[in-house]
Amino acid sequence: MEPFALLLVFLIAFSLLFLRKLHGGNRAGKKLPPGPWRLPIIGNLHQVGSTPHRSFLRLAQKHGPLMFLQLGFIPTLVVSSGETLKSIFKSHDIIFSGRPVLKVGTKLSFNNSNISFAQYGENWRQARKLCVVELLSPRRVRSFQSVREQEVEMLCAAITDLYSSNSSSINLSEMVFALSYNVLCRVVFGDKLGGGAGVYQGRRSWFHGVMAETQNLVAGFCAADFFPGWDWIDGIIGQRDKVEKNFGELNRFYERVIEEHLKTGKETETDDAFDKEDLVDVLLRLQKEAPDGGFLSTMDYVKGIMGDVFFAGTDTSSATIIWTMTELMKNPRVMTKLQQELQDAAIFNKTKVEESELQQLNYLKLVIKESLRLHPPAPLLVPRETLESCNVEGYDIPSKTRVFINAAAISMDPKTWENPNEFWPERFTLSGTDLKGQDFNYVPFGIGRRSCPGVDFATVLVELVLANLLHCFEWSLPDGMKPEDIDMGEACGLTIHKKMPLCMVAKPKMH
Repeated sequence: MEPFALLLVFLIAFSLLFLRKLHGGNRAGKKLPPGPWRLPIIGNLHQVGSTPHRSFLRLAQKHGPLMFLQLGFIPTLVVSSGETLKSIFKSHDIIFSGRPVLKVGTKLSFNNSNISFAQYGENWRQARKLCVVELLSPRRVRSFQSVREQEVEMLCAAITDLYSSNSSSINLSEMVFALSYNVLCRVVFGDKLGGGAGVYQGRRSWFHGVMAETQNLVAGFCAADFFPGWDWIDGIIGQRDKVEKNFGELNRFYERVIEEHLKTGKETETDDAFDKEDLVDVLLRLQKEAPDGGFLSTMDYVKGIMGDVFFAGTDTSSATIIWTMTELMKNPRVMTKLQQELQDAAIFNKTKVEESELQQLNYLKLVIKESLRLHPPAPLLVPRETLESCNVEGYDIPSKTRVFINAAAISMDPKTWENPNEFWPERFTLSGTDLKGQDFNYVPFGIGRRSCPGVDFATVLVELVLANLLHCFEWSLPDGMKPEDIDMGEACGLTIHKKMPLCMVAKPKMH
């Protein structure tokens, strides 16, 4: 939370102490999970820093893996171990499948007309089915192979050009984000809206700025999310105006994209036509068939879902690639072993790695799993809310309790993971753990009904980018830096990026 916003909440809260409301009902007589002592009005908000998953972990180490907090007026549960997570989802999956109504998320998702923020119910079920069957099915993911391979080729060409111009180092963080942006723009909105090769030279479009502001707003502090009924605080600190402006810009962009697609129109009578559809094509085709008043019956659903897929895919993929490259630079043993796998594979003498060849790279898959363990892109996943009261491990959990699953704490639990701070991909050779949310001790993409449906799309993109970066270039740190000099600080946000950009020297290999 920003210091100014926190100070303002303190002053207003205590000056209006007599207006305090007890949200969440009377909990007298209930046996709540343990938690830290809380202040009047603000509860435990003062104990939540700029990286909440780290703050929650420190508190959980003292109060336990099932911890109760009061964040403003909001009763909050933090889950920090796989064992506790299992006890919840084996018995209470549906009860823990709600979503809190968050002001910014609700507005920018067109009144929760998407998958991530939708309330649990029939519309959410239809949205998830649409995503699994139509938008992110294995066949649909394969249909975008040429997009991914073209963008990776442009990325590698841009890196080679920088080397040829005697550039001392490259900002790999910026270039990988540009790749994710281009891929998701083309996949969701269509080829014409991809940024082209220019984004790899630092050229940014108007939508880049809109996207960055959207992500900042969703991750930022909103008083109404913690003090329901106190929306006026957001007006005082300027949050409301920022959200309205950003919503207007997003809406205008989405309207333009939809209008252009409706003008061209595509029919999918053949396999060839299927392969040429972008996700807006799919949504508009299905929207025509939707019953009046039901799911997908209005354009708000189309806008909400296309934004959901774009923002989720862009942020998480780029963060995973950069954290993986960072860990490889800090762990020369793993880097050498991975390079040996690439050398031993049949692709050794080829100039690039194609998607069809990724199946040969088993160690690369282990490296990515280990990177996701140490750096889950969304360490607190998306917050949940209990749909009714229940009992977990002997504790009473009230209805309408906000729930944070600390995926970062779970994947670093020393009771489960041997030497949890060590980057050791080989640990997954024996465990057989996958990315589908079947192991309660490893949930980088979530768990239960509300786990992320985009695992397959994200995985193939991350694998393809990393395989080509390592196959096409020799990497070193600039200016005599040593691996231990790499700054591992985390930037705040729903998706955790590296705070300092990863800058490295890339020398093209001769194949």
